[in-house]
Amino acid sequence: QVQLVESGGGLVQSGGSLRLSCAASGSIFSFVAMGWYRQAPGKQRELVATIYSSGSTNYADSVKGRFAISRDNAKNTLYLQMNSLKPEDAAVYYCNAVRVRETYWGQGTQVTVSS
Repeated sequence: QVQLVESGGGLVQSGGSLRLSCAASGSIFSFVAMGWYRQAPGKQRELVATIYSSGSTNYADSVKGRFAISRDNAKNTLYLQMNSLKPEDAAVYYCNAVRVRETYWGQGTQVTVSS
């Protein structure tokens, strides 16, 4: 079992930046993919960004050019750098990690963007 703990959320003004972190209780080296999802009130959880063990990344169209996902295997940590934040980015952000036959989720961190 691996536990994922997100941090870095908070209140930021529109146009501001935040950096989310997701610390794993064990090695993330074996995870084939790690990602960030978000869920706003009354909406479905949506994929924001994914990074694969190869280092390749994918982003939702709504965040391309503004968000950057990265992982530090040595620190067992996943990051999401969020720039030029918009009110529509406000949501609970969840960390996700996938390896063969196993999927893990963090508890989420709240991001609030004031206009």
